[in-house]
Amino acid sequence: MKRFPVLAGFFKKEFIQALRDPVMRLLLLAAPVIQLTIYGYVISNEFKNITLAAFFAPTDAVARQLVDHFFTSNWFVRPSRTAATPNDYLRSGKADAVLLMPTGGLTKALGRGTAKVQLLVNAENANKARSVEAYAAAIVRQFMADRFPSTVPAPPLSFDVRVLFNPTMETSYFMVPGVMTMLICLATVLMTGISLAREKELGTFETTIAAPISKSQIILGKTIPYAVLGLFNATLIITAGVVLFGVPLRGSLLLMAVAALVFVATTVCTGTLISTVAKNQQQAMMGSFLFIFPAFLLSGVFFPIENMPVAIRILAYADPLTYFVRILRNIMLKGANPQLVWTNVGILAVIAFAILEITIRRLHQTLD
Repeated sequence: MKRFPVLAGFFKKEFIQALRDPVMRLLLLAAPVIQLTIYGYVISNEFKNITLAAFFAPTDAVARQLVDHFFTSNWFVRPSRTAATPNDYLRSGKADAVLLMPTGGLTKALGRGTAKVQLLVNAENANKARSVEAYAAAIVRQFMADRFPSTVPAPPLSFDVRVLFNPTMETSYFMVPGVMTMLICLATVLMTGISLAREKELGTFETTIAAPISKSQIILGKTIPYAVLGLFNATLIITAGVVLFGVPLRGSLLLMAVAALVFVATTVCTGTLISTVAKNQQQAMMGSFLFIFPAFLLSGVFFPIENMPVAIRILAYADPLTYFVRILRNIMLKGANPQLVWTNVGILAVIAFAILEITIRRLHQTLD
């Protein structure tokens, strides 16, 4: 019986020690609620808001009615930006699919009995491409059934679907670049997140800040070596994806190297920022996972960003993984659209500089 008061004392001590630190209380109590909220809104395999571009003559009334059926189906939306050709729409990511009407107009083609409607689909995501094909075929069938009742013989209409960038519909072509992005992020954030926290625990951080160097030099000294290691890690992961899983590499290696460098710099700065907040390695590791898991879900690696609520979508567009996975998939599967690649690299660079600035300010406050 005498052991119970002793155990009760140990329990009380451990609870107090675990909850004494405000950062630990946030990680233990608030983080699960935040993550559950994000998971609940993000996890959805249903594809909606599919961007569809349509090419048809303005005077083609039947074609216009068919296109309107697509946009009133709640599956398809019009592209927010225009492109000159169907290939430009798909390669730049401005549209997920392109609908092409027959030469001379669908109205005349139906009258001649030679109507053929073609759908070009970006098969980068094989599952999404299958859904787009099924949705489009159902809409065309319903349109013909509504326009030509069973009492009226319907003219023949050929609906042809052509998949681009992944003609064999390999799911690995879509998933492997996403997994590459996750692994690079996991390695770099964890490495840098623990580094500064470890020095705080060992007591060597005071020696570092006592050196006659500026705060910016301390941050650069802490981030550049890990950026080099992260870039080497990224090279190994990308090579393994191409060699082991057969994912094509159709774009420029130089473009991929530049994009990987900027992305690694962003994740290394993120890990360093986490280490400036954490007081020990345990907090740094928990803080890293608090960033990593939502970042994976919001990046579009597994679940489409277009289906997320607006508030969650804003978070997704602040996620550096969102932009690097777009770059990887575009370079590897589409041969690299310069506008898309450089736009996303520029956004990544802005995020990296913003995180670096916050990190330097955080370090300055910590030292003061």
